[in-house]
Amino acid sequence: MRIFAQTTLMTFAQHKSTRFDLICAFAMSTFIVIISSAWQGKIGFNLWDEGFLWYGAQRVMQGEVPLRDFMAYDPGRYYWSAAVMSVTGGNGIMALRLSLDIFQALGLFVGLILIARAGRLHGKHSLPFLLLCGLIMASWMLPRHKIFDLSISLFLTAALSLLIEKPTIRRYFLAGSCVGFAAFFGRNHGIYGAAGSLGIIAWLQVKSDVRPALSKACASWIAGVVLGFSPILLMVALVPGFGSAFFESIRLLFEMKTTNISLPVPWPWTVDFSSNTFIEIGRQLLIGTFFLLLPLSGGAAIFWLIIRKKRDWALPASFIAASVLTIPYAHYAYSRADVGHLAQGIFPFLVGSLTLLSIQSKRLKWTLTLVLAAASFWVTSAYQPGGQCAKKDLCTFIDISGASIEVGKSTASDIDLLRALSAKYAPNDQKILVAPFWPGAYSLLERSSPMWTIYALWPRSVDFQNNEIERIKKNSPTLAFIYDFALDGRDDLRFRNTYPLLYKYIQENFERVAYPSNPAYEIYKAKEPEK
Repeated sequence: MRIFAQTTLMTFAQHKSTRFDLICAFAMSTFIVIISSAWQGKIGFNLWDEGFLWYGAQRVMQGEVPLRDFMAYDPGRYYWSAAVMSVTGGNGIMALRLSLDIFQALGLFVGLILIARAGRLHGKHSLPFLLLCGLIMASWMLPRHKIFDLSISLFLTAALSLLIEKPTIRRYFLAGSCVGFAAFFGRNHGIYGAAGSLGIIAWLQVKSDVRPALSKACASWIAGVVLGFSPILLMVALVPGFGSAFFESIRLLFEMKTTNISLPVPWPWTVDFSSNTFIEIGRQLLIGTFFLLLPLSGGAAIFWLIIRKKRDWALPASFIAASVLTIPYAHYAYSRADVGHLAQGIFPFLVGSLTLLSIQSKRLKWTLTLVLAAASFWVTSAYQPGGQCAKKDLCTFIDISGASIEVGKSTASDIDLLRALSAKYAPNDQKILVAPFWPGAYSLLERSSPMWTIYALWPRSVDFQNNEIERIKKNSPTLAFIYDFALDGRDDLRFRNTYPLLYKYIQENFERVAYPSNPAYEIYKAKEPEK
């Protein structure tokens, strides 16, 4: 009877602690996101990548289908954004950012829960430490339009953590479902999640004494993947034209043989010490160090997990899950080695590090976590929208979809130019063509693109360009704006070289408008019909 009473009290205490951790993590994540939004929610605007997301959400609200009707990532992020924007009753930039804030809060909440559970199970729970962890993770949640990718890596870490804690058939199914649903938002996340899952499944088969048979575990996981990926499967089956567009997008990846336009990795030893300030030199050294830490820490952690004996492997499940996911997500960081992509691949490393630190002695835990916090804030402060407009002479206020947004003066000038050109050459909602890098122009002016391509980065075939020309003929834009810019300093990525037939068509069928203020801005108006 006494044993039963003690067990009941312990179970009640655990449930009470779990509920307390959930409340604290929810409150902290919500508080951090609200403060961040209040500080920089109305600062900054990106005609490039943020415009790419905004345009897609607007078109979904108009009944169009991602990939089929316009160039897009996988559909999940657009349907999430469009759903939240529809509830708020607007299609503007602030409605989009609200949808991102909610997704950010969910990701941060999950990350904090993983750390809190590890600390609680090892008797090292600390609310101030948890808050510091939240601030560290929030500092890396950039760029704003990539919140989906950041949060999804945290969701996958949580799903694999649950599997490690209790490897039952049900949790194999849950892990698979999370992997499949992650692929609905981004197929790369499905691949990373699958790689992490296979690693965990293999590890459990060797290290865990309580597990289902491998065949049953794999079957349950695969069934979960199919269920999680079912939104895509249903769209392929039921939405006319989506299936061919979806498989074409996969074929294109094999044709390009890459997932991104690569940049050289900024290793610490490549930093230029001669022409930078102390602060910038320190930042570049830290950026290179973080790039170095991803594969090294992931590889070391996996090796450590393999060699540990069964009786001595009682590590936090979140640390194990994060360690296995660190290497796959390092691919994301290295695919285009800048700070934005580093941030998108760093969260398994952060969760693994913070989870491991949470169970250390107080002195070691706080010392190393403060070092990580200082390094994180030093790197990310220069890339936060609020930090970029800290000097008021660099930014100005401008109206974007009914909201007063503080943006860089060059961005404000570009927005004014687009509005003036559309008012003069494309009044009454006539079509405009903007290429190759500013899909946000369509969102800003609430116009649909006359082409499928809204972000023309890659060289495309003759047949594809001819199809785009036919779309342009059908939509009859009266204004064309070509940004003649060599991306990453590469002349081969200029629009005239990636889409030569389309560029020639514009030159032959539109009339060039002189704009000496910026020769890179090629402005064309529709030719007057011959009398």
